[in-house]
Amino acid sequence: MVMLLCCFVYLWGMFLSQHISSSVQVDSSFEINDFLTHVDPSLLEKSQQILTIIEPYQHAKSLQLKHPVLDFLFEYYSFSANKLLTFNPGFKVSMPADWTPSDYRYSQDSDGQWSLLCSDFPAKRLNMVNWVLSLLDAIESRPKAFGCYGLHEWAMVYRIDQVRHDQLNLRLSSSEIADFVKSQPIKCSHFDAYRFFTPEAQPLNQLRPTYDQRLEMEQGGCIHANMDLYKWTYKLHPWLGSDLLWDAFLLAHETRYFDMQASPYDLSAYGLSPIPIETPEGRQTYVNGQKSIAERAEMVRRNLISALKELRTWATST
Repeated sequence: MVMLLCCFVYLWGMFLSQHISSSVQVDSSFEINDFLTHVDPSLLEKSQQILTIIEPYQHAKSLQLKHPVLDFLFEYYSFSANKLLTFNPGFKVSMPADWTPSDYRYSQDSDGQWSLLCSDFPAKRLNMVNWVLSLLDAIESRPKAFGCYGLHEWAMVYRIDQVRHDQLNLRLSSSEIADFVKSQPIKCSHFDAYRFFTPEAQPLNQLRPTYDQRLEMEQGGCIHANMDLYKWTYKLHPWLGSDLLWDAFLLAHETRYFDMQASPYDLSAYGLSPIPIETPEGRQTYVNGQKSIAERAEMVRRNLISALKELRTWATST
């Protein structure tokens, strides 16, 4: 296992030191060109940030190398890297005739301009728009909680022999992890985190979040709820555009790294220092980072709420 990990780190480092391999194939519609500035000049900077993340990921994937942090963003979240890379203007935006459509649902008008038509929006998707709006409004309406300290990752390895990221070592022994978990109040409100707790860890959680209770349980301090803003955005592709999608992805990317740094896994081989929540100083560091992420997520959430309300009005117009 150690040899495989060293092999991965060596190959990953060689790739980064040589910048971007010529073998990486990037969707041609993502080229940095006038189409991005046609919509919003700030998209140029965002697209470069996305490209910097995606190209190394795609290269590592072509070598069948796993990454315990990045893989989550493309496996747990089921939106392909190629779709993320492809610039998509979204509803209410018209593109020039020489633009290559990012999705088959774009139509050309008599002047050759490309756009999405409200008449093509699936009526059944309105139910999802309404539900996501209800969820996001509910999250906005309740106080943020910052006392969980990221213990969900610890609860996922509590008293279990086979951990999820078996290519990684743990920073503490199994008994030390168990002692720490038992010493802390676990207050996980996110169903999709809680359901991965080990059987012995689930009773230790003060809450019992279920799939049907998401509207009642989720709150804006939760890093998983904030990462999920990416999911709610890509689920309405191509109607919601790359501007909002890239903001949500970059937030999820930053949050995922923060999440894993606070975990009991040893990520030093990947250049990541731990946030040692097993210490008082580490827990304070976690709370500070959690608050910073929540503040950024609030902006993304409000932009998503605004976009969804506009989309609903547009999709039901005649």
